[in-house]
Amino acid sequence: MSGIGQPVRRNVGGFAEGVGFFVKGLGWVARHPRWWLFGLIPALIAFVLYAAALVWLAMNAGDVAAWVTPFADDWGWRGLFRTLVGIVIFIAGLFLSLITYTAVTLAIGEPFYEKLSEKVEEEFGPVPGGDQPFWSSLFRSIKDSLMTLVYVLMLTIPLFILGFIPFIGQTIVPVLGALVSGFFLTVELTALAMERRGLRRKDRFAILRSNKGSALGFGVVIFLTFLIPFVAIIAMPGAVAGATLLVRTRLTPPPLMR
Repeated sequence: MSGIGQPVRRNVGGFAEGVGFFVKGLGWVARHPRWWLFGLIPALIAFVLYAAALVWLAMNAGDVAAWVTPFADDWGWRGLFRTLVGIVIFIAGLFLSLITYTAVTLAIGEPFYEKLSEKVEEEFGPVPGGDQPFWSSLFRSIKDSLMTLVYVLMLTIPLFILGFIPFIGQTIVPVLGALVSGFFLTVELTALAMERRGLRRKDRFAILRSNKGSALGFGVVIFLTFLIPFVAIIAMPGAVAGATLLVRTRLTPPPLMR
């Protein structure tokens, strides 16, 4: 495959520079409103699916709580207990939606974001790589997203449980949660541009681990932005554009001319 950039293994930027790439991505879609609207489509689809799932969970949290706590059928205070369990279940569902929204949106919007990412790269010269079969690319994207989700859950589920501990849950855990979620957001968002360079999941993780400052700065600011209702929809195209710029101009050298 021609035009594949080689990964940079050294730390090329800090936290603030990573934040800057998200701003640059937003600037790119602001200058190209047609591509911003194009990139909104999968984010809107994912939002509708998540909103419907959360509404269903909110309306049926009591029934779900009763189903998972059959041992409490004979308790005199089972109503209060199951109400608390229902609240925890809904909070867990909301938390899970926050950490999986990007991965699901990217999986749904693979052809949309692939094209958007290519348009960003075209402004800097030849686009590395070549056309890949859609289904092959889609299945690989889903597989990689599922593997990343496994890593995220391994780290965030313990943090979610620790969040109920007084003081620690209100101070240390939110910071650690933002850092973990931010890093894996960067993993997901940079996958398109890195795969175009022939870099598999193992190589992508190695590059981002060696550039933690930029990876965390880029991902954490996006994670915090996505916490604002509806902002995740309008900001997703900018996040994809920013990730492409991060890979193209910092994490890999310019692609070779064909």
